[in-house]
Amino acid sequence: MLLRSLFTVLLTLTASLAFSQTPVFTHQDTLRGAITPERAWWDLAYYHLAIKVNPADSTIRGVNTIRYKVLAPKQVMQVDLQQPMAIEKVMQNGKELTYTYDGNAWFIQLAAPQKAGEVNSVDVYYGGKPQVSKNPPWSGGLTWKHDAQGNPFAATSCQGDGASLWWPCKDHMYDEPDSMLISVTVPEKLMDVSNGRLRKVDQNNDGTKTYHWFVSNPINNYGVNMNLGDYVHFSEKFKGEKGLLDCDYYVLRGDESKARKQFKEVPRMLAAFEHWFGPYPFYEDSYKLVQVPYLGMEHQSSVTYGNDFKNGYLGRDLSGTGWGLKFDFIIVHESGHEWFANNITYKDIADMWIHESFTAYSENLFLDYYYGKEASAAYVIGTRANIRNDRPIIGYYNVNNSGSGDMYYKGANMLHTLRQIVNDDEKWRSILRGFNKDFYHQTVTTQQIENYLSQHIGRDLSPVFDQYLRDVRIPELEYQLAGGKLSYRWANTVTGFNMPVKVTVNGKEKWLTPTTTWQALPGVPKGATFKTDPNFYVTTTRATTGGTK
Repeated sequence: MLLRSLFTVLLTLTASLAFSQTPVFTHQDTLRGAITPERAWWDLAYYHLAIKVNPADSTIRGVNTIRYKVLAPKQVMQVDLQQPMAIEKVMQNGKELTYTYDGNAWFIQLAAPQKAGEVNSVDVYYGGKPQVSKNPPWSGGLTWKHDAQGNPFAATSCQGDGASLWWPCKDHMYDEPDSMLISVTVPEKLMDVSNGRLRKVDQNNDGTKTYHWFVSNPINNYGVNMNLGDYVHFSEKFKGEKGLLDCDYYVLRGDESKARKQFKEVPRMLAAFEHWFGPYPFYEDSYKLVQVPYLGMEHQSSVTYGNDFKNGYLGRDLSGTGWGLKFDFIIVHESGHEWFANNITYKDIADMWIHESFTAYSENLFLDYYYGKEASAAYVIGTRANIRNDRPIIGYYNVNNSGSGDMYYKGANMLHTLRQIVNDDEKWRSILRGFNKDFYHQTVTTQQIENYLSQHIGRDLSPVFDQYLRDVRIPELEYQLAGGKLSYRWANTVTGFNMPVKVTVNGKEKWLTPTTTWQALPGVPKGATFKTDPNFYVTTTRATTGGTK
């Protein structure tokens, strides 16, 4: 007991020390992560990204047309493109513009007066050999490989590191284009699969083809992708809440039979998530699942897949309970992001938990839909073994900094805990569906999400969010059974923590609303037992001193 207590103290001190050490951020971090004056004056309306990809030398060359609405009469526009890629020229109204750059931020001097309310456009020509991802999808860049027949097999992934790794854009999440056209030219033996719907394919006279994909909905920058391969295509229609949804699948030629079997998971996923979250948010753009040479990613309407056609996470159960082998982790998790990431998108990557916590939580809701509450609870509780409590889930704002990886499993367990507080499954489902209706196709902040949950649950949850999102400690429910009563309080918490909790006292379930001050429940017989409901992400300790008198 003493050794365990000492270990707990040391762990808390280590975590607190890590928490107190603010990272050092650079000027480039601010240029990337802040809504700079050169970004703030214009609102994105539309992109047309037209590029030619040469797998032989891993280069990209092309032009991005940026259409924008002028919000204020400024003359300098920030466009982002990361080295070693480079802007070659910028055109507006047939005139070449001058520009300078500061690291990865390019500042374009607009010649024509920019008048508030006008809709203008610039053409940004660029090229180079984009950064190769060292560990996709966790490090951004291009992944270049070959299939079993020696054909090029390549894909993009760039969350966090930024879409500007491979194309020039307004590389901040707060602003999204209303629509986008993606035109990708590849060698004629290959196919490009990108976001949205395929409008047409041009057969060029130089041994290449150009695939034109149109996205009719707002799209975040890291959600834009290109995937190159010798693909075969098959499809089906899902009868969903908004009608028939086109589901298209693109896999390497030799993997079609395995894919046809494994991708039966897709309509199961759609049925579960439409039940919990509401209609799939991009019926107009279809749903696609695309095989890629890395694990997978949540690209909007073009979800990428590399899970080896296995259930679990590459065949493993991340919860250690067995329930994680009942579904294909990548199909379920990455598709869950269509609701939380692509429909509802964080404004600042510091709030990345909005994407990952809700989507990690979606895994156990999938299990709930098919296998019941006990299975789903066992799964999410099992994932607690992966929580590190190393630093807060929320990162630092305006510098492109995300928080702890605990945003996945700690965030999922926070949401599972909130479900217990609601204590009404239909009400909880209506809240989750309400998110996707009330924040439909919007970028949001943590404060908006917190306020929404507090309002619809009917309780000020600020201390709860401060505890789980901004602190590294696990709430500790201290109790004492003595003198015919149960004494209890919260410890190891933020100031004002007062989360209700369900407990079992001598075999009977009771709700308590502890604070950080001792309270008492009378009428408890000698020798009574006490247990905290394991669905709450807290610890429980029997105190030997203290309590009420």
